[in-house]
Amino acid sequence: MFELFSLNMEKVFNPNTLMIALRIVIILAAGFVLLKILNFSIGRVVKKRFSQQTAMLLKKAIFYTGAFIILITVLRQLGFKLTALLGAAGIAGIAIGFASQTSVSNIISGMFLISEKPFAVGDIIKVNNTMGIILSVDLLSVKIRTFDNLFIRIPNEQLIKTQVTNVTRFPIRRLNIDVSIAYKDDIGKAKEALLEVAKNNPYCLDNPEPFFVIKEFGSSGIDLLLGAWFAKADYLALKNSIMQEIKESFDREGIEIPFPHVSVYTGSETKPLPVTVMEEALIKESEKGS
Repeated sequence: MFELFSLNMEKVFNPNTLMIALRIVIILAAGFVLLKILNFSIGRVVKKRFSQQTAMLLKKAIFYTGAFIILITVLRQLGFKLTALLGAAGIAGIAIGFASQTSVSNIISGMFLISEKPFAVGDIIKVNNTMGIILSVDLLSVKIRTFDNLFIRIPNEQLIKTQVTNVTRFPIRRLNIDVSIAYKDDIGKAKEALLEVAKNNPYCLDNPEPFFVIKEFGSSGIDLLLGAWFAKADYLALKNSIMQEIKESFDREGIEIPFPHVSVYTGSETKPLPVTVMEEALIKESEKGS
C-alpha cells in the first residue's frame, strides 16, 4: 500500500508533469489577460468608427476566437491529438445540428437581422405587446429591457416573422392628440386654442409645424386631431405638458370637452325633455306629505 502511494506521488510530482501544469497555468493566465486587453483596446477603437451594435459583435467574435485558440493550446499541452478531436467535434456538430433545427433557424434569422439592420442597440422597439430598449442583438436572440425594468429575450425567428416597430429609428416623431369639443362650441376657436398651445410648448417643433384636422362628427361631440412634431427624446415631456396645457386652455376659453351622454328630443326645435331621478321625486313627495 505504501509502495503504491509512493508510486502515485512520484507520478504527480514528476518534473515533466509539473512543467506541463506550469505551462498550462501560464498559458491560461497570460492568454486571458492578453485577450481582455486586446478586446478592450479594439472595443475603444471600434466605438469611434462603428455603431454600438457592430462594436459589441466584434468584441464577442474576438473573445470567442481567442478563447478557442487558448483551449486548443491547452489541449495540445495535455497531449490530445487535434485530428481525432476535430473529427469527434465534426460528428458531434452534425448530431447537434439535426437535434437543434430551431437554433439553426434563429441563427439564420439573426444573420438577416444583422445584415438588414432594422434596429440597433439602444433603439426602442415594439413587438406585439412588448416594448423596450434593445440591450444586444445576437445570433440567436435579441435582448431588450422594458420600461418597468424587465429583461426579455426574443428569438430571432420570431422577429423575422412578426411586425416590429422601431420607435426611435428617426430623429423626430409626431404625437397625435385626439380631442373632442361639444357641438355648441366654435370649431375655429378650438383650432386657434390648440395651435396656440402647440406653438408655445417648448418641446413642440416649429419645423415641421403642428397641424389641425377635423376628424368627424362623433356621437358626443366633434372629434379633432392636433399633430405635434418633437425630438424623439422629448416624448414624455411633450405628452405630459401639452395634454395639461390643452385642458387649461379649453377651460379659459370656455370650450367643453364632452363625455358620452344621451339627450331625448320630441322634435327638431324642442328642448331636451327633463328627466327626474325617482329618488329625488320620492323625497319631495315625502316632504309635501309632512
